[in-house]
Amino acid sequence: MSLALSTLIYEWRRYLAAVIALAFSGLLILAEVGMFVGIGKSFTATIDRSPADIFVIAPKAESLMNDNASLPRRIMPLIYLDPDVVQVADLAGSGAMFRNFPKAGDKVKQEYVQLMAVDLQPGAVTWPTDYGPDLRQALSEPFSVAIDETALKQLGVKYGDRAILNGHIVHVRAILHNYANVNRPMLTLSRDSLSLIGQQPDPDRSGPLLVRIRDPKQAVEVRDQLNAMGKGQFRAWTKKELADANDKALMKEQIIGLMMNFTIILGFCIGVGITWQTLRGAILANIKEFASLRALGVSVGALRRVVLELAFWVGVVGLMATGGFVWLVAKLGEAGGVPMAFPPEYIAMAVALLMIIAVGSGLLSLGILKKSQPADLLR
Repeated sequence: MSLALSTLIYEWRRYLAAVIALAFSGLLILAEVGMFVGIGKSFTATIDRSPADIFVIAPKAESLMNDNASLPRRIMPLIYLDPDVVQVADLAGSGAMFRNFPKAGDKVKQEYVQLMAVDLQPGAVTWPTDYGPDLRQALSEPFSVAIDETALKQLGVKYGDRAILNGHIVHVRAILHNYANVNRPMLTLSRDSLSLIGQQPDPDRSGPLLVRIRDPKQAVEVRDQLNAMGKGQFRAWTKKELADANDKALMKEQIIGLMMNFTIILGFCIGVGITWQTLRGAILANIKEFASLRALGVSVGALRRVVLELAFWVGVVGLMATGGFVWLVAKLGEAGGVPMAFPPEYIAMAVALLMIIAVGSGLLSLGILKKSQPADLLR
C-alpha cells in the first residue's frame, strides 16, 4: 500500500471535507443533468421503447423536441417501397381535457393530458416492448385508458375509476410504470378508443412514422436507402440516432443551457475551493512528517508525487461518494414521480471534471511543501 493511500485511510477525518465537496459538486451537476434528460425521456418513452428499428420524421426536423415532425400522410405507403420494410405505422396522439368523478368530500380535478395511441395487434410496431398481454386485454375494451402510477394522485383517480376524457366517460383499466411525465400526465389508449372519444386522425397529415425492418442489424443501410428514395420529402433515423438527437436538442434549449453552464461553474468553484483548502490544511498539519522524510533523504519531487497521489485518491473516493448520492437522489426522484436518466457521456464528463478538481487542488497545494524544512525539526 502506498504512503498516500495509507495516509488517506488512517487520517480520513482530515480529508473528509474534500471528499464531501467533490461528492456534492458531482451531485449538483449529475442531478441536474439527470432531471433534464429524464424529462426529455418522459416525452419520448413510448418511442424509445418501441420495437421499431427506424423512425421517419419531417426532413427539416432535427429531433422530436420542439420540432414539427409530422408528415404528409401520403408518405406512409412510400416507405413500403423498400423491400426490407415489413411494417409501418404512424404515432397517433393528441391532447385532451381530463376530469375525475370525485368521491364525497373531495374536489374535482381537471387536467389537460397527453394521449398516446397504440395498436393492439400482436407484433404492432407502436406497441412498446415493456407492455404485456394483460395491458393489451385491458385496452381492448372501448373507452379504456392506462395511466402511469405517478399521475394517479394528480388526476384524482385509481384503478377501476371512471373519468371524463374529451367529454366521454372512460375507465382506468391499467396502471403503467416508468412512464412518468412531469410536464403533463400521459394516458395510453388504443387507436380505436382514440377515435371513439372524437380524436379523429388528420386525413392529410400523420405523426412520425415507426418502421420495422426484416433485419434490425441492417438499420443503417435501410435508413440510407429510405433517405435516398425520399429525395428530401422526409428523413429517416435509426432509433439510437433519434434518441441522441432528442437528448442534444433538450440540452440546447437556452434556459437549460444557461442553467447547466451555471451549475458546472458553481460546482467547479465549490469543489476547487474546498478541496484545495482541505488538502492544504491536511498537508500543513503533517508538515513535520514531510520534513522528517526530507531529513531521511526523500527528495522534494518524491514528496510532490505523494501529494498528487493523495489528491488522486481523494478524487477516487469522492467519485464513489458521488455515485452513492446520485443513486439516492435517483431513487427519491423515482418515488416522487420525477424521471431521471444519466447518459454515459455526461457521467464521463462529471468524472473527468471531478478528477480535474482533485488533481488540480493537489497541484495548488504543492507550495506548502516549502515549509517542510528538516531544520524545522530542531525548533
